[in-house]
Amino acid sequence: MALKDSFEKSGNWLFRYRSYVPLIILLTIFPVVRNAPNKQYEGLLTLFSIVLSMAGLVVRAYTIGTTPRGTSGRNTQKQVAETLNTTGIYSIVRHPLYLGNFLMWAGLAVFTFNLGYFVIIILVFWIYYERIMFAEEAFLRRKFGQSFEAWSKNVPAILPDFRLYRPTELPFSIKSVLRREYSGVLALAAVYFAVDYFRIWIKGLPIFEWRISAIVFIAALLTALVLRSLKHYTHWLTEEDRS
Repeated sequence: MALKDSFEKSGNWLFRYRSYVPLIILLTIFPVVRNAPNKQYEGLLTLFSIVLSMAGLVVRAYTIGTTPRGTSGRNTQKQVAETLNTTGIYSIVRHPLYLGNFLMWAGLAVFTFNLGYFVIIILVFWIYYERIMFAEEAFLRRKFGQSFEAWSKNVPAILPDFRLYRPTELPFSIKSVLRREYSGVLALAAVYFAVDYFRIWIKGLPIFEWRISAIVFIAALLTALVLRSLKHYTHWLTEEDRS
């Protein structure tokens, strides 16, 4: 099998199961936290990790809130694209959702206070998502031909070039964000909560105390339950021109 065919095949497989592979990787956080030495700058590292993760959420929210139906979906069986996005955030970076994922992963890696683990996560991210991006772009190249070639020639894959920005005609939709991102926010809050309380447990500190991570997690959980109910039992979050 040619290397490009192997890359595309493995990328499509990873695309199909991309929601599960990160869960396996996240399990490695706990032994890393357990064996990490005490850090002098825990407060600063915690703040930096939160900033990175929040930046990832913002990137994902803006992308989802400004893209039309048929693109940037949560489909898992195969690649889907009814149109080629070339404006808005897609005018400065070809894979903004994966950029958002990377920032969220990077934030969690920083929260372990382990530089080696942070470097490993970056490498794993690149190997993992490089295959998925390759498969997606092979699909887009076959479907959109010269339009894709012209767009991909100038727009970087993962590191944004803000000088290329062209506004989108589609207005930002908060409903799209609420409908599609509550589970991701809940998952992120849950990991921060679990790591935070695991860390104070291994330090021998009292765990039956309210901490910011617990408050944020409970708020995210309640919000997710409300939004899930609205999504499945009402039409309040439904939009005909959005995925």
